[in-house]
Amino acid sequence: MTTPLQYLSHPLLTQKQVTLAVLREDLLHPSIPGNKWRKLKYNLQEASVQNTETLVTFGGAFSNHIAAVASAGQEFGFNTIGYIRGEETLPLNATLQQATACGMQLRYLSREDYRRKDDPAFQAELLADIPTPYLLPEGGTNLLAVKGCTEIVTELQEPWDVLCVASGTGGTLAGIIAGAEGAGQVIGFPALKGGDFLKTDVAHWVQAYSGRGYTNWELQTAYHFGGYAKQTPELLDFIETFYRQHQVLLDPVYTGKMLFGVFDLIEKDYFARGTIIIAVHTGGLQGWTGFKERYKLAWPTEDLLS
Repeated sequence: MTTPLQYLSHPLLTQKQVTLAVLREDLLHPSIPGNKWRKLKYNLQEASVQNTETLVTFGGAFSNHIAAVASAGQEFGFNTIGYIRGEETLPLNATLQQATACGMQLRYLSREDYRRKDDPAFQAELLADIPTPYLLPEGGTNLLAVKGCTEIVTELQEPWDVLCVASGTGGTLAGIIAGAEGAGQVIGFPALKGGDFLKTDVAHWVQAYSGRGYTNWELQTAYHFGGYAKQTPELLDFIETFYRQHQVLLDPVYTGKMLFGVFDLIEKDYFARGTIIIAVHTGGLQGWTGFKERYKLAWPTEDLLS
């Protein structure tokens, strides 16, 4: 399937003589959109090769990854178990309701235990009673996930100078850098406050996957809006205005912050005239429902989320 590329029309783009398009990875798969499908694609193949019965993973209560793994399990015939950070809170939020509706079994870890999730001995304890498990890390980032994300670039048919993408654990960014193989410029927009830590993580995954290091990428860390899943009226106004102008719904955790940053950099003449920028829409729209619950928002309407 070819991912649609939607070119934007905006007075700022005309003024600065910059081309901007959105790569609609959010439309890639009906229930596992965007980078989550890219990350899971080869992991699901490997799980099948290993005759896996159960996909096991980690995430917070509003995790796009938890929702995606649950959907993948339902679609491809795996049992799923999600280890959730923190205590159980009832009623379940929309993300966890969706996960359980797909058949995922939820197990809860204290925040202290959750910090041990990458420890092999602790993982062995968690997996001891699970038949033929396949363990996926928090956020889904591993070498097979990086491999899947390289295809975001290698499948692109249109010319580009700059690729922009929101970053959580850095796996998607690493895949794009590896897929670009040194061409153009790649910019990651961390959704977390203090996102500079991703420099080390992303460089590690690129090196581990490709055996090479590249210098044509950077992080723009000023567009976190207070931290992960934090928001401001300015950000929400931008997302709503963007939808009204372009009929593309962004999410307030990742893609909204990234596109806000792209437009701000264009305004500040960060890009030379004639630059062709492609912003990757990595999905994450299921998170809107939980976000609306938390902040008591009346927008976006349910028909935009269906």
